[in-house]
Amino acid sequence: MIDLRNIKGLYFVGIGGIGMSALAFYFLKGGYVVAGYDRTHNVITDSLSAAGCAITYDDQPEVLPDLFRNDSAKSGVVVVYTPAIHSSNRILSNFREHGYFVCKRAELLGEISSGTDTIAVAGTHGKTTVSTMIAHLLKQSEIDCSAFLGGISKNYNSNLLLGQSRFTVMEADEFDRSFHKLVPLIAVVTSLDADHLDIYGDQETMIEAYNVFCSRIRPGGTLIVNSSVRNEIKVPHEVICFTYGPGAEADYHSSGIVREGDCYTFDLITPGLTIRDMHFTFPGIINIENLTAAVAVALKCGVTEQEIRKASLMFQGVRRRFDIRVDLPGLTYIDDYAHHPEEIKACIRNVKEYFGERKITGIFQPHLFSRTRDHADGFASVLDELDEVILLPIYPARENPIPGVSSEMILNKMKSGRKKLLKMDDLPEALNVGSLDVLVTIGAGDIDRLVEPITRKLKRGA
Repeated sequence: MIDLRNIKGLYFVGIGGIGMSALAFYFLKGGYVVAGYDRTHNVITDSLSAAGCAITYDDQPEVLPDLFRNDSAKSGVVVVYTPAIHSSNRILSNFREHGYFVCKRAELLGEISSGTDTIAVAGTHGKTTVSTMIAHLLKQSEIDCSAFLGGISKNYNSNLLLGQSRFTVMEADEFDRSFHKLVPLIAVVTSLDADHLDIYGDQETMIEAYNVFCSRIRPGGTLIVNSSVRNEIKVPHEVICFTYGPGAEADYHSSGIVREGDCYTFDLITPGLTIRDMHFTFPGIINIENLTAAVAVALKCGVTEQEIRKASLMFQGVRRRFDIRVDLPGLTYIDDYAHHPEEIKACIRNVKEYFGERKITGIFQPHLFSRTRDHADGFASVLDELDEVILLPIYPARENPIPGVSSEMILNKMKSGRKKLLKMDDLPEALNVGSLDVLVTIGAGDIDRLVEPITRKLKRGA
């Protein structure tokens, strides 16, 4: 248990991450002293600094703010870190050596979860979009919610939403078994593709971890599972389970999807209600499936049909999730966070469904040496579905290099004749705007640093 009653300040090691920053903003707004460390500036750290957070980009303990250097005050300090931070980080080591209370981000989020009616969204892909949709449906209703999101909601320009409701929406992160700290009232499982095998070893062990997460649902709670993975999930006693998906076998499903221009129209079938003639303008047919999960949760929370209709039509999406940055005649640019072969497959399917037969160029940055090693064949196969591909070097994140593992593993396995490997510094200058039709940047590393420069170049050259 983390007793926050006598805490004066929190220090976040890795504060610029999307999950850590939401917690930092949360405690800033709660009146706590908040400071942190990260390796580099980004938009999030700039926003935190503007809000009054002291951030350092040097891991020397000497640069810590006074409250976090005074050992006599350490009983009033909580130090929070993310597993993405390397164990050799000097600031983190300093706090441990001096006896500060140090915890993972998941433990702090779990403490918040235990005190609210938590809606936790788990899955190897789709959880950011689904959790953001759920939060949006609740915020646009009389129900309301707070939310800790894994992306920046374009409706609210934030990854933290605060409300007066008893409901709190959270992403349930499977990495390092972090989601085992949550105690949800309602849980969603979107997908169970093999991932984080550096942690789990194999997919079966990973699935078992998901079942442990499901076992933490409160008695009387609700579990909503994608129908494609229902057979892998063990439903706890005293928990009601529903399925969602695109097919009629799911408890919650869509029917009669028609696209006219930029708008989808369809019926949404639920166990107690059919919402007819829904209108949804967010691109990509896969997002109708994501919306179905969100509607299932919203209805369980008491959101009305009319509130769902209106909020669905207003949904703008999440930055870096099928994020259309440029949409001009004959030139479109999309940025997407996909970093697993199944996620990339869904992204490409969305692009092809939405933009038809147009030529698609993809820029992909692999994320983690271990994931590249484990899924090189899958990456090569799905990238071959693109018309042309630019590969970037692997983004290592928390990992040290693995001998023999590089982006060339993927490149050499690809069958496409239109592929090449470039350094980050070669882009965006290497792009020939005149030859592009639909461009997609794909990856979860620091490829997002290219988004604004590419956007500016495409708009200048169009």
